[in-house]
Amino acid sequence: MKYIVSYQNPNNHYIDIEFIIDKIKSETIEVQLPAWRPGRYELGNFAKNVQKWEAFNNKGSILPFKKITKDLWEVETKGASQVHIKYNYFANEINAGSSYLDDKQLYINGVNCFLYLPTRQNEACELELKIPSTYEVASGLKQTSKHNFIAKDFHGLVDSPFIASNSLQHFTFDENKVKFNLWFNGESKPDWKKLETDFRKFIKNQIEAFGDFPVDEYHFLFQILPYRTYHGVEHYNSTVISLGPSYDIMRTDGWYNELLGVSSHELYHTWNVKQIRPIEMHPYDYSKENYTVMGYLDEGVTTYYGDKFLLTSKVFDWEQYTKTFNQLLDRHYNNFGVNNYSVAQSSFDTWLDGYVKGAPGRKGSIYTEGALIAFMTDVFILKNTQNKKSLNDVMKTLYQDFAKKGLGVSDADYKTVIENISRAAYDEIYNNFIHGKKDYTAHLKEALNYIGCDLEIKPTKNFNESNLGFKVRYENGACLVDNIFPTSLAEQNGLAINDEIIAINGIKIINDLELWSEYYKEEEITCSIKRELGTITRITFKIDKNAVGFSDYKIIKQNETDNYKHWLTI
Repeated sequence: MKYIVSYQNPNNHYIDIEFIIDKIKSETIEVQLPAWRPGRYELGNFAKNVQKWEAFNNKGSILPFKKITKDLWEVETKGASQVHIKYNYFANEINAGSSYLDDKQLYINGVNCFLYLPTRQNEACELELKIPSTYEVASGLKQTSKHNFIAKDFHGLVDSPFIASNSLQHFTFDENKVKFNLWFNGESKPDWKKLETDFRKFIKNQIEAFGDFPVDEYHFLFQILPYRTYHGVEHYNSTVISLGPSYDIMRTDGWYNELLGVSSHELYHTWNVKQIRPIEMHPYDYSKENYTVMGYLDEGVTTYYGDKFLLTSKVFDWEQYTKTFNQLLDRHYNNFGVNNYSVAQSSFDTWLDGYVKGAPGRKGSIYTEGALIAFMTDVFILKNTQNKKSLNDVMKTLYQDFAKKGLGVSDADYKTVIENISRAAYDEIYNNFIHGKKDYTAHLKEALNYIGCDLEIKPTKNFNESNLGFKVRYENGACLVDNIFPTSLAEQNGLAINDEIIAINGIKIINDLELWSEYYKEEEITCSIKRELGTITRITFKIDKNAVGFSDYKIIKQNETDNYKHWLTI
């Protein structure tokens, strides 16, 4: 298999791709374009970006073809042993999982735009880039010459994104006999010494936890953008991370901690999901949904350990770590979908609406719920082994006994490994919290108490949220209701999500609802509301000191017990 990538006018964002297939012996071949990309478990329908598609034999004669599905083509070979497919792809989206072309860079996630033969995915692939001679290429692909690369199979090709540009900034260092590459693209001023110091710490910690690193070289590809953005996607021996704004990236009081957080998270994925993989995705089927309930393992455990390793490696102090933990608490307690969908159900439905808010109160988050359940599981194992084993032993076992032997992990396997290591029944967490919707506040408090911490719950300082029971967001100059607490005054009085609050007690709202609500807190509050269909109504709130509303959640360390020290080190 060979792929030749070129372009004519970079500012129209169309990439030209030629896919060359050799050793054809059949009268027809089926050619597939991926429908989704690993790391985001929803359909991407990338074929919508293909404008032109033609097939030829090796002499340049046109071959007949027809489309069978939205992203599957059938080509009549007419006896040709070699077929050339020429097509283009509109690359005008820049984030950690997309592809993008302009006059400054060519950035490709191959799973977006490279065709394949479903019956020949395991054959070696060549990639030739026809790009400016001044362009350097950042990628985990094996380089045969400046702009030519090879991959052992299609999986390796599309799991190795690349950025080609003449303005890449590059830094390398070795840790545990592995070469690590930091690539920065876009307006940025990386502090290499600072980055190396911090990256070495969490990289070393993670490798020691698993015993080895799955690959001999690793690439962090940073797309630094001028506007606010945060996104990371894991790959076999690399990750793409998009962050912005540029001026805030290296600021310790700005986005630098976010850079460390997403980098640690994506590195952990090198073991968890790129090696330790749900059995339903072993191997990936790029043509359709790969349903699994195990998002709590893929993303939940990764979220938990991505943050925890920053603490254990002393990149983060306790205050920085608790900020990330408190964010998980906030997301859990302010998402009322956890009452309706278990984290396992939410994982299955990522293919449906897992990355957008969707219907209010419908589902949970595999990241948030999975991470908090991972913490409780970690403590569960510590408790039952007198602090001799932890969740890390589970992950190491999954790596050694499943991933390294080419085996996928099932939901039942995960439970069995936990029970084997802890020597205790895992039923309560597994049945009630992973596959059930039971409130786990008491269990969470108990786990926190075990490591010398408390869960503090206080009403928010925002009057609307704590007393009236609704949150707002400001969007294009409008004050919109974003969330409503169940049984609160807001719900009882008929306030609805996406209602626009125009005025309070006759005073027009201009990004200052909270201040006016606080001002009138001793009186009745009348909100003028514009509904989604354009109708205007009024809702009057009579203040009730017993009313329910939103709270703030945070963990407080009471004392540094032996249990805490074991939790930190095991």
